[in-house]
Amino acid sequence: MKKWIGSLLVLISVTLLSGQFRPVNTYSIVAYDKETGQLGVAVQSHWFAVGQLVPWVKAGVGAVATQSFVKVDYGPEGLAMMEKGFSATDALAKLIAEDPAEALRQVAMVDAQGNVAVHTGSKCVAAAGHYQGFQYSAQANMMENETVWPAMAQAFENTKGDLADRMMAALEAAQAEGGDIRGMQSAAMIIASGKPTGIPWNDVILDLRVDDHAEPLKELKRLVRINRAYVHANRGDKYMEEGKIEEALHDYDAAAKYYPENAELPYWTAITLISSGNVDEGIKILDSVFMRNPKLKKMTPRLVDSGLLPKDEVLLNRIMKIDVK
Repeated sequence: MKKWIGSLLVLISVTLLSGQFRPVNTYSIVAYDKETGQLGVAVQSHWFAVGQLVPWVKAGVGAVATQSFVKVDYGPEGLAMMEKGFSATDALAKLIAEDPAEALRQVAMVDAQGNVAVHTGSKCVAAAGHYQGFQYSAQANMMENETVWPAMAQAFENTKGDLADRMMAALEAAQAEGGDIRGMQSAAMIIASGKPTGIPWNDVILDLRVDDHAEPLKELKRLVRINRAYVHANRGDKYMEEGKIEEALHDYDAAAKYYPENAELPYWTAITLISSGNVDEGIKILDSVFMRNPKLKKMTPRLVDSGLLPKDEVLLNRIMKIDVK
């Protein structure tokens, strides 16, 4: 027994000194959404830039969270195996069997069929454990209390909304139970689509990181909201390219409602209205927008050459006469 413990201590020392493995003690959730096919990971830790290490997702393949004394390899290697046809269970079992330091690891995987596998090594720092639910897993280590992962599971199962809403609720539930005994520092959430398009940037639905913050969960939740705004704004831009004015207006309006602090989002609603002939309504919006951000007024004449505003001197003069004082 003493010889085994001595070997384990040597292994821990070597892995820490090498920098290959890092003690990212944390709580996370991996999940598959059967309605959309989306795959996601959400995580929080008292460790800098947890989003660089723990969460791994690939559209139509799976999601992985690798934590505790992190061996990052579990992420890309687990995804590669699932892409070759391994189930989450078989992929994790093979990687665990090949890892001499598995007792220090905590890893969870879910594949694109909703199969879930999770491992909490016997040497993970207490409180450590996991809850494997239907098509998701919540796991945590170095927690204040053993109630963390059951609370995450309950929140995930009982929260209405999309995958981002439900995973966010799980993180908040973990913190409400005490969370990481060391406190909070960073958080991340990544979600990929169920059906890959072959274009990686189209397959990632959400990819947010809070690398260092006093309230990382509050900041992550704010960024999730802002991300929704820009999903609508980007869709509005696409509709504008296609000449679908009504659809563009709908999305621009939704974007502004998700992110009312930002004057630029209603600005594009106004520009769309004006370019489609609804000048009075657009001018009314610009009156408020220019008060909040006068530089948007300065930018407006430049839109003519880009075809975003009609080449109409009378119209442009009317816009430029809006008082920003």
